[in-house]
Amino acid sequence: MFKRVFFSVIISLVFFSIEGYGQLFNDEIYKFSKVVGYIDSYYVDTVNKQKLIDDAIVEILKELDPHSVYIDKKEVEKMNEPLQGNFEGIGIQFNIMDDTLMVVSPISGGPSEKVGILAGDRILRIDSANVAGIKLTNEMVFDKLRGKKGTKVTVGISRRGEKELLDFEIIRDKIPIYSVDAAYMVNKKEKVGYIKINRFAATTMDEFRTAVKKLRSEGAKNLILDLTDNGGGYLNMAQDLADEFLATEKIIVYTEGIKSPRQEMIATSGGMFEEGKIVVMIDEGSASASEIVSGAIQDWDRGVLVGRRTFGKGLVQRPLNLPDGSMLRLTTARYYTPTGRLIQKSYEKGTDDYEKDLVNRYNNGELSNADSIHFPESQKYFTLQSKRIVYGGGGIMPDFFVPIDTTGYSDYYRDLIRKGIVNRFVLKYIDENRAMLEKKYKGTKSEQNFESYLKNFEIDDAFLKSLTNFAENEKLPFVEKDFIASKENLKINLKALIARDVWGSSESFQIFNLLDPIYVQAVNVMLNDEIYQSKLQKLNPATK
Repeated sequence: MFKRVFFSVIISLVFFSIEGYGQLFNDEIYKFSKVVGYIDSYYVDTVNKQKLIDDAIVEILKELDPHSVYIDKKEVEKMNEPLQGNFEGIGIQFNIMDDTLMVVSPISGGPSEKVGILAGDRILRIDSANVAGIKLTNEMVFDKLRGKKGTKVTVGISRRGEKELLDFEIIRDKIPIYSVDAAYMVNKKEKVGYIKINRFAATTMDEFRTAVKKLRSEGAKNLILDLTDNGGGYLNMAQDLADEFLATEKIIVYTEGIKSPRQEMIATSGGMFEEGKIVVMIDEGSASASEIVSGAIQDWDRGVLVGRRTFGKGLVQRPLNLPDGSMLRLTTARYYTPTGRLIQKSYEKGTDDYEKDLVNRYNNGELSNADSIHFPESQKYFTLQSKRIVYGGGGIMPDFFVPIDTTGYSDYYRDLIRKGIVNRFVLKYIDENRAMLEKKYKGTKSEQNFESYLKNFEIDDAFLKSLTNFAENEKLPFVEKDFIASKENLKINLKALIARDVWGSSESFQIFNLLDPIYVQAVNVMLNDEIYQSKLQKLNPATK
């Protein structure tokens, strides 16, 4: 009861502020401060005032929209890392195996690689403190190994072939977080490249341009752009990426709100992919910045979209810093595509219903059947070149719908992945066979050797038997029916994870993508010019 009354006082305070009630607003601030003062002076129990006020702010924002949020000081620091494109630490990819910290690989050019730390090394000591067999967690590793640039940390390494622990002194530095997961040629004959972007961060465009230059050098003239599960990020990065595909003076997106006048983002000249075919992969995990890029490409008939309807996050947040280092991210405007489509889906039924939207889509059959998706006539728009019909009202609907594929999934397969058993098994396999793999497949001509691995390395029944035995030792019983249903998925997963450790992310995606029906359809559309052009040239009779 006390909490509810307290929140109502705060909420009324905010709405007086929004409506600009002048003296009344000042009276409400005074009133609120008196309430806090009375609680501090007279309340029967000890009260955490900071938590009380933080909780009140959270409740206020729930009355506004799903994306206006309060972020405390610690979360602000963590939140900034992935979008700024780097963190400060020693630069390793790691895993915890048998309660021991194992180096999966040192990050290229990072501090650990510079001092000679190798894939497969086990870190047993950090600054003289034992870290083996202490129920180590990822959070504990971050706390011990991350730190300010220029600070030192000493690690004790156990390495195969060495009898004694090896001590390394590492000077922490900025470590890049990459937003481009993969870039490779899909089909050299048809000059098709592929780029996967996982977020829109400060370094995204630098990474994208580097990837494009690499693909161009290999002959790419057409591009599959993978934005599946890309939840967005910086607006200016979305604008810059769309600019690479659109001709000068074309509108990319515009924003507008009651207190935010219309602002248009316009394409400039000299984009890296203003010519050639473009296929964009999207799904229900593609949001915000991803929807801006895909919406602009679709509205201008610059390319075609393949996959499933996007998330529908089209609200602009302005970060507002608070005195204690915390932050308010307040919605100030909405995103609209070039044709005027509103990207944001409805949140009229409240936050709880909004947060269940993807579950509701699945239950309603939308993820498996395009006919389950219904758009009102009031949300009908026409693309700006070929005048084909597209719809607004929340999310971007692809030109080619691809149903979600669950045929290779089973409870046993899910548990193998969810419980980390497949990852730990691969880590163990790599640890025992790294020298063989690198000698056989990874030499000076790394790309050719990966192609050899792609063609010749087989996950056979004996390999799978080792996995299922390993799983039983990890307390996961074997389920034959589920195993048979998921066998091919397991083969691809295992092969891709091995490739990731031996080569890198681009190579692993070349294998992982074989499981992705959106990718398979994207390649099919790209390689079949008649199918590709069928969408871009289709005119609506009423608008000829």
